[in-house]
Amino acid sequence: MNIDDIRAADTCLEGYVRRTPLLNSPFLDDIAGKRIFVKPECLQHTGSFKFRGAWNAISKLSEAQRRQGVIAFSSGNHAQGIAMAAATVGAPSVIVMPSDAPRQKIDNTRALGGEVVLYDRASEDRDQIGAQIASDRGLTLIKPFDNYDVIAGQGTVGLEIARQAKAAGVDAAAVLVPCGGGGLTAGIALALDADAPDFRVHPVEPEGFDDVARSLASGQIERNARLSGSICDAIITPSPGELTFPILKRLCGPGLVVREDDCQRAMVAAFNRLKIVVEPGAAVALAAALFHADQIDSDTVIAVVSGGNVDGPVFADALTRFA
Repeated sequence: MNIDDIRAADTCLEGYVRRTPLLNSPFLDDIAGKRIFVKPECLQHTGSFKFRGAWNAISKLSEAQRRQGVIAFSSGNHAQGIAMAAATVGAPSVIVMPSDAPRQKIDNTRALGGEVVLYDRASEDRDQIGAQIASDRGLTLIKPFDNYDVIAGQGTVGLEIARQAKAAGVDAAAVLVPCGGGGLTAGIALALDADAPDFRVHPVEPEGFDDVARSLASGQIERNARLSGSICDAIITPSPGELTFPILKRLCGPGLVVREDDCQRAMVAAFNRLKIVVEPGAAVALAAALFHADQIDSDTVIAVVSGGNVDGPVFADALTRFA
């Protein structure tokens, strides 16, 4: 895939996607000691960037495929994006979700029209479950990151960053992106390589689930030793994608890794200073920008906040601890 695919996705999304702003606050600049901008995809439809890739992928389906239906697997954000996009075109959707996903994400996916199938992410293989259901029911599988149409849709975030940064007078920056399987990071990296070549993309992950950072360091795909046990559920994946990793390897700088309490502090900072609600996994990039600025070789940092679908008690815990 290339920049033409992302530009085509940008046209496809026009009128359906929210063009999220680029926010900044002097209070965040003071914390980091750098100029900080935030791209709040928590304001996107369904509360995350995932609607972009879901809509682009579903828009490419034939009428027969839409009538038959689609299937996806997700901890919740891709699930909601697929459910909403499918419902918009009148297609049934089945979503395979881990049983420990946040209750809000499960409930919202059902409310958006998705049929939810739960599984144990520690002992069951979601790919195998999804493939079997797809085969049995004749559904089209739309993977959360290893799908070129999905990557192209997510890459529209990068096109927007390039346009908005130019308007703000920014011609060079480090762009930090929350990274699970790498669809968002790869898409943004491709877009910025074409439209803002002096921007350097860095994937960001939570401690203990840093498969992308380790993969970039070793030059080959590495896997996480465990697949559960983090509040950053949205970006916990077994390994980088087969389609995404070559793009990450070619275009991204080193990965950054943050602690869970850094994520919670970033959630509180985003709420207090920008008045946005951020889920833990979506806060990793902002956490790196604010609390690990010494690891970033740029005076200007753009942090993508990838989602805001957080259960109330989890958000309240962050506020209680760090407000």
